[in-house]
Amino acid sequence: MQADRYRQILESLGDAVYVVDRNRLITYWNAAAVRITGYGPEEVVGKFCFDNLLDHVDCRGKNMCRAGCPLAGTIDDAQPREIEAYLRHKDGQRVPVLIRAMPLRDSAGRVTGAVEVFAENRETLAAREERAELERAALIDPLTLIGNRRLADVSVASHLAEMRRLGWPFGVLLADVDGFKQVNDRHGHQAGDAALRVVAATLAGAIRVYDQVARWGGEEFLVLCPGLDSAGLVGLADRLRVLVERSDVPLASGERLGLTISLGVAEAVPGDTTDTLLARVDAALYRAKGQGKNRVAAAN
Repeated sequence: MQADRYRQILESLGDAVYVVDRNRLITYWNAAAVRITGYGPEEVVGKFCFDNLLDHVDCRGKNMCRAGCPLAGTIDDAQPREIEAYLRHKDGQRVPVLIRAMPLRDSAGRVTGAVEVFAENRETLAAREERAELERAALIDPLTLIGNRRLADVSVASHLAEMRRLGWPFGVLLADVDGFKQVNDRHGHQAGDAALRVVAATLAGAIRVYDQVARWGGEEFLVLCPGLDSAGLVGLADRLRVLVERSDVPLASGERLGLTISLGVAEAVPGDTTDTLLARVDAALYRAKGQGKNRVAAAN
């Protein structure tokens, strides 16, 4: 009876919870874990966490499931851990999460396994609330559920005005999905739409809370980045590039389709207009594509 009561409490939590034994075999997976990852308990329980289903990576795209796993470390030394990571959702996009791992012990104090609690970063939740407000103002792209071009145009103009008036720096990134036409031609428009949703969700989850991402058109995405110089823009762009590279699209065949993006970056300078800034970032993107794709290039 008491065990059932505890299970009810775990199932009602807003944070995801899963439990592993000493061999890292998953023995429990709660409802919030289903909501955040897209995977049901029937797909997870009975598998090992190092089977790489969620394919946790850090902000540099380094896999954490086989090296740097917080559960493995906690089982080894009985110490709790807290880290930030990006898990792979069942639909393919990267989801930023805060992970806490704690040891489980038997009556003799021996470590018998571990419990992991993870939640979407608060920045992600704030972005979701902002999106709801933008939807009411018809500024959301209906396919990708991020800002649309109208929002991007307004935001670029607003940032340029602030730079002229207050001297506040900002820059833009322009990302293009590599080989997108081939995705549509080989796998159909449904797969192409899914690819755009995966890229959009990964970008939205990986930018800073005060950045803004919008679908610029077709397979292009514009990110507005206040407070970053050219070096900072390149660093952020490369992080986005790596996280998209570590994302994928589940196909009807059961295969998973890998994705990459190329990005141009441009820091706004005095005298810029919307047209001149976007022309420079577009030229940088064109150069990145010409260098072999899956690249970042800065405007001259």
